[in-house]
Amino acid sequence: MREHRCTPTKTLVASAYAAFLARRAGDYGVTIGGPVGVDMRAVKARKDTITVASRRGVERSLRTLEGCTVYEGHARFVANNKVAVNGVEFGADRIFINVGGRASIPPISGLDQVPYFTNSSMMDIDFLPPHLIVLGGSYIGLEFAQAYRRFGSEVTVIELAPRLIAREDEDASHAVADFLKEEGIDVRVDSKVIGVEKQGNSIAVKLESAGKISQVVGTHMLVAIGRRPNTDDLGLDNAGVATDSHGYIQVDDQLRTNVPGIWAMGDCNGRGAFTHTSWNDFEIVAANILDNEQRRVSDRITAYALYTDPPLARAGMTQEEVRKTGKPALVSTMALEDVSRAYETCGPSRRVRTLSRWHRGGVSSARSERWKAARSKGFMKILADRDSKRILGASLLGLAGDEIIHCIIDLMYAKAPYTVMQRAMHIHPTVSEFLPIMMQDFRPLQ
Repeated sequence: MREHRCTPTKTLVASAYAAFLARRAGDYGVTIGGPVGVDMRAVKARKDTITVASRRGVERSLRTLEGCTVYEGHARFVANNKVAVNGVEFGADRIFINVGGRASIPPISGLDQVPYFTNSSMMDIDFLPPHLIVLGGSYIGLEFAQAYRRFGSEVTVIELAPRLIAREDEDASHAVADFLKEEGIDVRVDSKVIGVEKQGNSIAVKLESAGKISQVVGTHMLVAIGRRPNTDDLGLDNAGVATDSHGYIQVDDQLRTNVPGIWAMGDCNGRGAFTHTSWNDFEIVAANILDNEQRRVSDRITAYALYTDPPLARAGMTQEEVRKTGKPALVSTMALEDVSRAYETCGPSRRVRTLSRWHRGGVSSARSERWKAARSKGFMKILADRDSKRILGASLLGLAGDEIIHCIIDLMYAKAPYTVMQRAMHIHPTVSEFLPIMMQDFRPLQ
């Protein structure tokens, strides 16, 4: 059994945040003797301790569960109701597939001739890459990029699309790019990788952007361009289970495959690529089979977070998706610089006289101050239907956004009008206390 990628990645992010905050201790009036260092072996050891404990806890609960037998091995279908594991065949009337996914490796010239990391193999390193090149400017790539920059690496992010996290609204994409650049990350968007090659002990990445060819040279490379389902060696043909052109198992609204008695959950069904969507898949299947509740995937609300610092949390539709519906809609926005809690936590965006250096290679206090300004200049945006007054979606970029978003998600699941939260009293001083105020400040979405 392997732990989900969330736990080890977020553990690294936490270590990176601790290093970053320690370097900024002077901004809070805290004195630390000497420069702040990062012991990558200790960082990895901490990550391993946490993830192994989590994995062992899950494994222990399964192995001690009454009526449950755990077999370790590669399972393959040999018929529509029969699976073989380690040469032993098992038959069942109900079979549930939840095999996850892995990094997708693009057909880039020379990529097979150079060493590179994926999000999985990146978990195994215990050293600091002097210059990490990240192929892919979406969720996985950006989390690693910021973490390793904070550990002390030089970092370059290369993205094919015109902007980072292109599925998000432009305001969110540009804001995320801004604070990453403020931390010293070299962001290259609208850049197509046309080849990679070894140059001594380094890796050279050749780019094409706006008709011009350029080159980025680094010491290590992370490929974080996309994901693919682990379905290509399951013997699905033997069972007659249908997949789409990308290998995702096709399922209906209750996660049933085209073969009676076989369900597919988690990353492999293309209905979500998160731990919470996989768990919700299980809840839907279990409710339908055991409780006859008739739960459906289409009933759930899209929700996820990008765990950079500050985080970007999302629920429901984006602003662009709302526009495409053609229905009258409302929008309310608030800048995080107007939120006292964010201002208190991040500190005022003013210059200070300290000459501390908070990255290996040197980043001045002026850049630290610009980062504080960028971090406190996140925003909250809520979209609502004009007529029903129901929330359609939200984007929260800023302090605790990944937690605050659940206030909005719960309101959406309750199918309650935004006037319910408009009258709520939230605790001061928090970021959440401004949600009721935002509910009083909707304007027509243009």
